[in-house]
This record gives sequence, C-alpha cells and structure tokens, in this order.
Amino acid sequence: MVSSIESSVGIERKVVTELPGPKSRALHERRRAVVSAGLTVGFPIYIERAEGAILRDVDGNQILDLGSGIAVISVGHAVPEIIDAVSAQVAAFTHTCFMVTPYESYVEVCEELAAVTPGDFAKTSVLINSGSEAVENAVKVARLATGRQAIVVFDHAYHGRTNLTMALTAKNMPYKDRFGPFAPEIYRAPMSYPFRDGLSGAEAAERAIKYIETQVGAANVAGLLIEPIQGEGGFVVPADGFLPALSAWTTKNGVVFIADEIQSGFCRSGDWFAVNHEGVVPDMVVTAKGLAGGMPLAALTGRAELMNAVHEGGLGGTFGGNPVAAAAALATIKTMRDRNLVARAREIGEVVLSKLRSLQQDVAIIGEVRGRGAMIAMELVVPGTKDPNAAAAKAVVNYCNQQGVIALVCGTYGNVIRLLPPLVITDEQLADGLGVVAAAVRSAG
Repeated sequence: MVSSIESSVGIERKVVTELPGPKSRALHERRRAVVSAGLTVGFPIYIERAEGAILRDVDGNQILDLGSGIAVISVGHAVPEIIDAVSAQVAAFTHTCFMVTPYESYVEVCEELAAVTPGDFAKTSVLINSGSEAVENAVKVARLATGRQAIVVFDHAYHGRTNLTMALTAKNMPYKDRFGPFAPEIYRAPMSYPFRDGLSGAEAAERAIKYIETQVGAANVAGLLIEPIQGEGGFVVPADGFLPALSAWTTKNGVVFIADEIQSGFCRSGDWFAVNHEGVVPDMVVTAKGLAGGMPLAALTGRAELMNAVHEGGLGGTFGGNPVAAAAALATIKTMRDRNLVARAREIGEVVLSKLRSLQQDVAIIGEVRGRGAMIAMELVVPGTKDPNAAAAKAVVNYCNQQGVIALVCGTYGNVIRLLPPLVITDEQLADGLGVVAAAVRSAG
C-alpha cells in the first residue's frame, strides 16, 4: 500500500478560502470575456501547481483530485520521471513532423503499444493527438480494410466531439444538440447495462447481435466499436460474457472489433486494458488519456494486416506523435511498470468499493455501486425506484467541491458519480476523500 510522500505542494487537502476564492473568481471574470461560453467549467478554481493527487489553486487552497483530469493523470501530477523526460526532449527539439523527418521516440512508443496491448500477433500503430482522432482513424482503417461501410456502436456510448465521433456518441445534450448533420452509416445497438436491463451477458449479447443482423446485416458491418467499460455514459460495466460473445461474433463475420480504451486503458481498471478482465483480444485498440501523463497523445494500435492495408499517406497529421508527448508516454509507461500501478489500481478499487457498498446499505439514493480498479461509480436514484436522480448527483459534487475534493458526474441521465483518483494517491488521501464523498452522499440523501 502507498503511504505519505514528500511534496512541495503539500500532501493534505486544505481549504483556506471560500471556494472559488477571490483570485479564482477574478480569473473567471477574465475568462468570460475571451473564452467561448460553449466551454463549461465544472469547478471554477484556477490551478497554479499540482503534485501527486493534490492541486493547489491561485488562492492557496489544496484540492484533493479524485478525477485525474478525467482519467488522464493516472500516474499523478508532476511525476519526476516525466518532468525529466519532457524537459530533456524540449531542450533537444520540440517538433519536426514525423511524416517529414522522423525520430526514434515515435517508434519506441509504437513498440511499447505493440507489447502492452492484448494479442500476441503482429501489430502496428499510428500516433495522433486526441481520443476522437484515434476513433476516427479506427473507423477509416476498418472501412478500408473490410471494404464495408457500417459501424456499430452502443447505447450510452461516448466516443468524442468531432463530426464523426458525435455520430458515434449516444447522448444528445450537450454533445450533439443542433450540431448536425452527422456522418452516415452509424448504427446503435443495445448495450449490456445490468442495473437497468437485468440481462445476463449472453442474453444482452444475443439481443445486440439480433439487432445488428436484422437491421444492419452482418455482411455490411466494417467495425464494431465499444468501450469495455463505458466512461461518460455512466461507468457501465457490461455483464460477464457480453464482450466475449460480441468478439466471437465479429470474428465469425469478418467484422473488426474495436475497443475504445481511451478512459479505461493504461492500468485504470486494474489491468493494462479493461478487455483483459474477460480475455477479449480486439482487432484494434484506441488509447489516449492515461497514455502520456498529461501530454496530448493518442494512438490507434491494431493487427498489422489491418493497419498496413492503408495506402501510403492515408494516415497521419502534423502534430501526431509529437516528440515531447512521445517522451512523456515512454516515461509514463515505465512509471506504471516500475510502480506496479496495475496492482495499485486494484487496491484502490477494493477500498472504494468496500466503502461505497457499505454506504449503500444506509443511503437509499444509491441504486448501484459498480466499476473495476480505480474506475468506480455510484448511480443515484430516487429512493425506492430506479428513476435517475440527477439533482442528487449535482448536490454531491457541489458538496465535495466546497470541501476541496474533485468528483465528477457522468451518465446518460446525469445521475452517476464517478471516482478516478490518481493511481499514486496515498492511503491517507484516499480515506480523506472517501470520507468527504460519504458525507456528501448522506447530505444529498
């Protein structure tokens, strides 16, 4: 277990002003004048420094981060190994464009991805800038390699905000509303959502496959794209057997199985990738978020015969695989191995699940506690029903924020509290944060 560590920021949550404080409020007023109103902020405190699991704002408050920048800072803030790697790369060169004059670190990241992603077959990768871009490239490759056009996605899915990925994403508001028309040949199948559908994995898979075969046609499907644990859609963990059944169906029908591991990948779920929990081996994996310790980097990794089917020049982008981000990714992956963050994620999950399931016995607004590793959520409901309770979720997050703890809302119905602590969070910090979350839930309930 991880104990207290030295920190120049401080290792304890400490609230010294009202939140947001006066300097943050002043900055927020400046923001209103120059930043689009379409870009919202959940907790308008302005950060000047961070380390480990603590953020320090401009007013001197020390905030406990249970969100990790939406699963990005899995290795924690200000990791010395990443700082050293990035600093050295910035001093060497910051950009040449890999498509013009390449460099070794891009190749090294692709070697690491080939080694760590599921499957013992030959794999190649392309590095890009964001999760949405990785998903778009996955669709491009699947369509080209199969000669088909249809892409199957699932209820409650979130895959991004670009035009194509908005079509792939399920939820209308705020992601899609009035932004269309969207890309065609996207079909949405029913997801396994045990809390709401009560189906076994086999039953849910049979339902989804029947939909695909009758309303799309297996021979028309280029790729099946799924989050092994849904992120923005509510941390929905499909029933055991659902993913393996879909994977078997794709293999039988020549469909590319694409795992969106953007939020669940790189140790977050208690394994390197969430598909590993059921031994599913995707044809392609999309990654981002936790890959590069906070630097903007994403990747598409897949079977070499699929990835290499693309004509020369068909993949790429000016900033893709930027050398600074690549250096950060190499240091991040090494840190995950050296600190055994897979095991730490499992430890965190055991502690959080135990605490929240005990709380569930006392508070009627908790409909379900679910998740894997350090990717845990509570779905809040109207007591005595399964009706979504978005008001309670908002109240819980507001309470946590006022106490100096970051927690996040997600879910199709806005009623799920998700916890994504850095995997280097100390036992003391985790206990403190869970105490605040428990008090928030009791207050809302």
